[in-house]
Amino acid sequence: MNIIVCVKQVPASNETRLDPVTHTILRDGAAILNPFDAYAVEEALRLREKLGGEITALSMGVPAAQRMLRDVLALGVDRAVLLTDRAFAGSDTLATATALSAAVRHLGGAGLILCGRMASDGDTAQVGPMLATMLGLPCVTDVAAVEEITQHSARLLRLTDEGYQRVETSLPAVLTVVKEINVPRLPSIAGVLRGEQGEVRCLTAQELGVDTAQVGLKGSATKVTATSRPPVRGQCRRLTGTLEEMAQAVAQALRGKEADIHD
Repeated sequence: MNIIVCVKQVPASNETRLDPVTHTILRDGAAILNPFDAYAVEEALRLREKLGGEITALSMGVPAAQRMLRDVLALGVDRAVLLTDRAFAGSDTLATATALSAAVRHLGGAGLILCGRMASDGDTAQVGPMLATMLGLPCVTDVAAVEEITQHSARLLRLTDEGYQRVETSLPAVLTVVKEINVPRLPSIAGVLRGEQGEVRCLTAQELGVDTAQVGLKGSATKVTATSRPPVRGQCRRLTGTLEEMAQAVAQALRGKEADIHD
C-alpha cells in the first residue's frame, strides 16, 4: 500500500512570532517536525512493514523545511515532497488543504493518507478533514489504534471525549492520529546518513496547476485583523528560607487574600 503522510514544520521555540502586517505565523526561524505528525510518520512506517508499499512525506512551507523532511527521511520514509512557493505564503487551513489536495492528485493519489491530529502552533485540527473533503475520501479523526487493515478497508479505534469508539472505513481514506497510537522511533546512524543524502522534491504552484487565487493569503477564508497577548492576572513570588519559614509566608499571604475578600 502506498501511503502519503502529511507533515508540517513548527517553530522550535514556544515563543510564536507573528508577521506585523498579515498577523500570520513567521516560519523563518529554527523549526522542528510538528509533534503530532511524528506519530503519523511512525504509524506509516508500521503499516508499511505489514502491507508493503512506499511512504511519501508531503509538506508545504519555506525552502528551509527541507531540513525537517530530511529528518523524516532518516526515519525510513521513502520519498519527500515539499510544496514551496511565494504563492503559498500566509495560507490558512483552507488554502493549505487546497494545495495539499492538488499535490496528492499530482502524485497519483495513495491508498492511505495520514496526518497528525493538529499542528502545535495552530491547534485547529482542520487540515486533515478538509483534505479528505477536497479529495472526496472518507475521514476518521483522532485515531488511537489501527486494529485491522487490508488494502481495501480498516478497523480503527477513535479517541473521544467519552472514551473510545470503534470505526470501520473503506480505503483510500484520510486518518488523523493522536499520540496514544504509538511511540515514535529514533533514526539509526544509517538512517541519518540516508536522510542527508536523500532527495527532497520541490513543487511550485505552477507545477501543481493550482490557481494562485485559491492559495496563500488570497485563497484564505480566515483573515486575522489583530492579535494581542492576554493580560497578566497574577504575580509570582519566590520563597526562600526553611520549610517552616516558607510555610509561614504562604499562610500569611493567604490571610492577606482572605482580608481582601472580606473587605
